[in-house]
Amino acid sequence: MAISAPTNSSTEDSFVARLRRALPLSTMVFVLGVLVIQMAFITSYIGAFHRPTPHNIEVEVVAPSSLANGLVARLNAISGEPLEARAISEETSAVAALRQDRTAAVFVPDLAKPDDTLLVASAGGAAQASAVEAVFQQAETAEHRSLEVRDLVPFQSGDGRGLSAFYLVVGWLIGGYLLATLFGITHGRPTSLRLAAVRLGATVPYAVLSGLGGALIIGPVLGALDGHFAAVAGVGALLVLAAATVAIGLQALFGTVGVGIVLIIFVVLGNPSAGGPYQASLLPAFWRVIGGALPNGAGVTTIRQITYFGAYGITTPLLIICVWMIGGVALTMVATSARSRLRAGRHARPI
Repeated sequence: MAISAPTNSSTEDSFVARLRRALPLSTMVFVLGVLVIQMAFITSYIGAFHRPTPHNIEVEVVAPSSLANGLVARLNAISGEPLEARAISEETSAVAALRQDRTAAVFVPDLAKPDDTLLVASAGGAAQASAVEAVFQQAETAEHRSLEVRDLVPFQSGDGRGLSAFYLVVGWLIGGYLLATLFGITHGRPTSLRLAAVRLGATVPYAVLSGLGGALIIGPVLGALDGHFAAVAGVGALLVLAAATVAIGLQALFGTVGVGIVLIIFVVLGNPSAGGPYQASLLPAFWRVIGGALPNGAGVTTIRQITYFGAYGITTPLLIICVWMIGGVALTMVATSARSRLRAGRHARPI
């Protein structure tokens, strides 16, 4: 008896069945999630960096009030408001503010000559210093005057374009959330408060080693940022703990989806707003607002201030890092406790 060939319908059904087995719905949902994060990554980075424009960069104008008030008014009236100029009578005070990163530049007009001076601190951000210089050069050209630019706080010789702090912070944060992801992959969510506490505790020695390793590499090994070894290592440990605890907490609450949320916080949003290639004053409004509130931006600011500006103003960014770390611990314990009670309630139900 002849055997009939399979119909097209059965062939199609077989193919569809095999496709469904190879790519179940749950897998397709995760693939879609990856695509969303990828598009968010592209949008965030290009959105932040494609058109850097100065916004209200703080500048001190050193001159007698009779001259300074008019200069300040003209500088603040420049189209697009790139500068936020203020008059100050003493150059010493203005220079002190520049050396503490309380202002981006100091403009000193010469009343006797057509030659003016602009003092900058490129260590606070090369892109920002260049933007301020470009605005003043254009203004001076319009007034038929010349401008001398002096950099009072330049980069260290090994810190090309001042990006070392940014990449150091990125490395620390990556290590923190990768450690948490490893815990989640190998052991799943913590099933009790005791296991949650053990997992959180395990991040501490890792964070200490990461902080010391990063400080060693950027300082003695590569000579990118010399000095302040202990302070830099301490900031690194806090950043790793912040990333790790937040990642553990989000995984305890959302499971695998928590990994995607971590990437959105630290990579999609945190990196472009951190003040690395472009400082906050050059970014669009959204990234300017969120940058200082995320561990990335707080970490970059803290390392730069410690290295170049005498650690002035580091209290606020350090508090932000600690708030993220404490929040991650609290989220982990609350989410684990809630899931434990939920499981206990299910087991207690009568059959």
